Amino acid sequence: MLAALALALTAGCGGNGGNDGKAPTTPETETATATGSLEQIASKAECEPNIQTDADELRQGNCATDDGKYVLVTFATDRGLREWINEAKDYGGSYLVGRKWVAVGDETVVTALRGRLGGTVEAGSSHHSGGSGGGGGDEGHSGHHTG
Repeated sequence: MLAALALALTAGCGGNGGNDGKAPTTPETETATATGSLEQIASKAECEPNIQTDADELRQGNCATDDGKYVLVTFATDRGLREWINEAKDYGGSYLVGRKWVAVGDETVVTALRGRLGGTVEAGSSHHSGGSGGGGGDEGHSGHHTG
């Protein structure tokens, strides 16, 4: 998670090491968080969403951009968002959380989206509960990389 934060911080820098008179702050206070409908947020992320769910409580669309694939979900209420996130985080993954919306994808995709949408990056559980299933592809592997 620190690597993602470091990447987000360096991605926003103009190249020189000084802080150019700006006080160091947390990234979520620096970037205005996107708001609006699923289509409006997707547009800011340069995506045309493939709508999968269109309900009163939430709307969900799949997106594919140069950054990668992710799911964008908008919610009718802040409480609905928080309840959804609390359940979803048990499955792992990376979440970019905004005001009544969330983008779910690989850490690198979520970090790249944050530059366009703002929001706060939250990580899901790094463990899998239960003893069955869970295998099948290297995408779900969360090895530790140092570099």
